[in-house]
Amino acid sequence: MVILGCRLDLLDAGAAADAVVRYAREGRGEQIVTLGTEMIVHAQKDERFRSIVNGCALSLCDTVGLLAAARARGAALKERVTGIELIERVCTRAATGGLRIFFLGGAPGVAERAANALQARYPQLMIAGTRDGFFDPAQSPAICERIRRSGAQLLLAGLGSPRQEFWLAEYLGRTGCGAGIGVGGSFDVLSGGVRRAPAAWRSLGLEWLYRLLKEPRRWRRQLALPYFVLLIVGDGLRARFSKG
Repeated sequence: MVILGCRLDLLDAGAAADAVVRYAREGRGEQIVTLGTEMIVHAQKDERFRSIVNGCALSLCDTVGLLAAARARGAALKERVTGIELIERVCTRAATGGLRIFFLGGAPGVAERAANALQARYPQLMIAGTRDGFFDPAQSPAICERIRRSGAQLLLAGLGSPRQEFWLAEYLGRTGCGAGIGVGGSFDVLSGGVRRAPAAWRSLGLEWLYRLLKEPRRWRRQLALPYFVLLIVGDGLRARFSKG
């Protein structure tokens, strides 16, 4: 399915995790994006970013707004596939399958704490290494070499969008990892630095509102949601009139 020029793969979390693990083992350097409304809005003005999204091995539905838009167009999509839930499902599989994972991103110490928290939950999980996301572009080749030497098969990049998508598109192939996922701020939640919305809020599709109430400075980012709705409505009207 294509929504506002961006490809969306209609996979649930379990199928997505299975695919990620398979890519990681195959070693071909496949990029996975967890696609949200902000990213689709950004893609309307950034052709390179849109091209990266559409060229990924998987483009997964991350946000409620995108899920609603997909369902309105007839998609039989059961759920979102958020970065956090995808990480947890992948780690469940990786822990029993000996898959080595590298955590890249977040403030100093955050990736390490997130990795340690996951390893406490999944004792057999193999952490290849961690590295914060505070680095200059010139350091990227050295970071790639560090990841390659670690023997990592899967790279989790929590660098924020669109930076993580651009970085993975340029450097994933040099890390030796079979797959790389852009996971946004997931490390902050996994490390305990940011509290995720309670399950009741998530089930009602209000996780975005919970985060806004907890972090009011995010209000500018949330403007992407009404703009996304306007884009979807406009796209639907154009499609209707073109048929008429």
